[in-house]
Amino acid sequence: MNVVKRDGRTVDYDRNKIFSAITKANATVNKEDRVEESRINQIILAMEGLKKPTMQVEEIQDFVEMKLMEDGKFALAKNYIIYRYTRELVRKSNTTDESILGLIRASNKDVMEENSNKNAVIASTQRDLIAGEVSKDLTRRILLPEKISKAHDQGILHFHDADYFLQPIFNCCLINIGDMLDNGTVMNGKLIESPKSFQVACTIVTQIIAAVASSQYGGQSVDVRHLGKYLRYSREKYQKRYREKFAGEASEEVIKSFVDDRLLDELRSGVQTIQYQINTLMTTNGQSPFVTLFLNLDKDDEYLEENALIVEEILRQRLEGIKNEKGVYVTPAFPKLIYVLDEHNCLQGGKYDYITKLAIRCSAKRMYPDYISAKKMRENYEGNVFSCMGCRSFLTAWKDGNGKYKFEGRFNQGVVSLNLPQIGIIAKGDEEYFWQLLEERLALCFEALMCRHHALEGTLSDVSPIHWQYGAIARLKKGEKIDKLLHNGYSTISLGYIGLYEVTKLMTGKSHTEEGGTQFAMKLMNRLRKATDGWKEITGIHFGLYGTPAESLCYRFARIDKERFGEIQDITDKGYYTNSYHVDVREKIDAFHKFDFESQFQVISSGGAISYVEIPNMRHNLEALEELVKYIYDHIQYAEFNTKSDYCHECGYDGEIGINDQLEWECPQCGNKDHAKMNVTRRTCGYLGENFWNVGKTKEINSRVLHI
Repeated sequence: MNVVKRDGRTVDYDRNKIFSAITKANATVNKEDRVEESRINQIILAMEGLKKPTMQVEEIQDFVEMKLMEDGKFALAKNYIIYRYTRELVRKSNTTDESILGLIRASNKDVMEENSNKNAVIASTQRDLIAGEVSKDLTRRILLPEKISKAHDQGILHFHDADYFLQPIFNCCLINIGDMLDNGTVMNGKLIESPKSFQVACTIVTQIIAAVASSQYGGQSVDVRHLGKYLRYSREKYQKRYREKFAGEASEEVIKSFVDDRLLDELRSGVQTIQYQINTLMTTNGQSPFVTLFLNLDKDDEYLEENALIVEEILRQRLEGIKNEKGVYVTPAFPKLIYVLDEHNCLQGGKYDYITKLAIRCSAKRMYPDYISAKKMRENYEGNVFSCMGCRSFLTAWKDGNGKYKFEGRFNQGVVSLNLPQIGIIAKGDEEYFWQLLEERLALCFEALMCRHHALEGTLSDVSPIHWQYGAIARLKKGEKIDKLLHNGYSTISLGYIGLYEVTKLMTGKSHTEEGGTQFAMKLMNRLRKATDGWKEITGIHFGLYGTPAESLCYRFARIDKERFGEIQDITDKGYYTNSYHVDVREKIDAFHKFDFESQFQVISSGGAISYVEIPNMRHNLEALEELVKYIYDHIQYAEFNTKSDYCHECGYDGEIGINDQLEWECPQCGNKDHAKMNVTRRTCGYLGENFWNVGKTKEINSRVLHI
């Protein structure tokens, strides 16, 4: 017989542990209340006679209590219950000591490597991580229902960001930056008035970003089109100044030349302020602000021309990179960029195609920007185009009291993700059991999500004035509760999922890209979406189905399942599960078909979806990349490229990095051996793209070959 422990581990049955527990309880009661050793053995044999292949540890203990009560040994049964309770308290005692000391000693790898944006050896970061360990401990032992904590530990679900659950703060948001710039804001008790120039507006934006990042735990997105107005203010200021200064002395043409030169100088300085401030600021989370800049050239924007200049400059500076401590231009982690493709810039003869070509050069060298198709997004979101939040989750469409759509100034309350492959492993191909188990686990996810929601209810606006009182989200009064922003769809809450490929393989024997597998995958995705829509109807809260982009979770679920169920071919043996609905990296599929296939799931997963393709170094094949971008506009809402090639971040070396005699990666230019400070690609079968090793499928584009 196997025994399932409270933490989800399955161990061999050991009758000696039962004997020992009853014996210890026996010693605590009077002689007349004790049971003989022979009776203890009889109780154990009776339980073994049930011939169950697996029992929960609670089942065993309940059985013992029942038998003691049947024998009239009430005092003994009571003390056995107390013994169980005492052991449970020991199990639930503080578990943070070793994890915290491990952080200080730099031996707690799980926590130190969980967030690649944090340098875990820096004191300020360690302070945040230590607080996070305390929060996780209290969350697991006290704040969450035990069954939710167990489900998290067993890999049934993942309760995201437990390290911040102790505080009444939320996940991610779209900052209402337009309102804050136009109407002013307050930071640290100081009034920040509406700026009168582009340079000042850029400085204020970075201050807002830092303040917002310090009072939430997820990402944030900023729509840069709100800066266009202030670039025009600067132009008008310089026009007035030079016309007054050179009245009657210089022609309008000369004055315009002066104005243009001065404006471009301010444009460069302002964008540089944003880029360098974001990368040099350290928030209270111990990292640079997790921020995304949304680059949308909206044809109906009265400041479209100014915004075209701003977007172009942002891309130029990103293409150049930012200097590291050795003076080498490298790719900054933040801000992330999302570039919107629309009629006038989708490389079909539009006015702003030249900016898109610049974006493509940037993608080829610096990975970002990602791309959103305005055409496809309007189809999926009631005619609207808006940014995802920093965590790549999307809000649902929502109208204010005047019937106008509103996206900025809204937020996500939190995320719980479901481990789909584990359901398939347990079901063993039995579809009836699979759907039954799915329903049980969806109910568990709903309960966990409502824990997130209830944790925010009753929160006062005073906990984060920048969010609730001074415009990032709302302008509530001091002491006012935020509850009205948690209901009726103003904010969202997300159900994530991992491993659609693996669960389909387990239940059908096929990939979700194959006939038969696709039908199952679509049925499953539609059931997940129906669940979130149903919860919305019941609660009035907008639940979103979110293709979770938490890469570390792909490994966590796979690791847990391998420990619990052993090595399963093409499932747990890989060491990872595929992210959300994505095609497994080992499948032979070209980028165009991958986008086509995954687009059908993006429509269902409207609470968050992104598709990506791994491609080799494309810096000398931009025409091929342009074809992919054109394809995105017509076929898929949200996509990105992983265009990594060998690159050393220490010295800027851009060539093949090999292995030295000690079997270490070593840059041939500077000798750097720190793998974290270089990009190194696999080269099996000649393919120059990370994480693809047996593909070799090609597509002909403009007489060039693009390897996918």
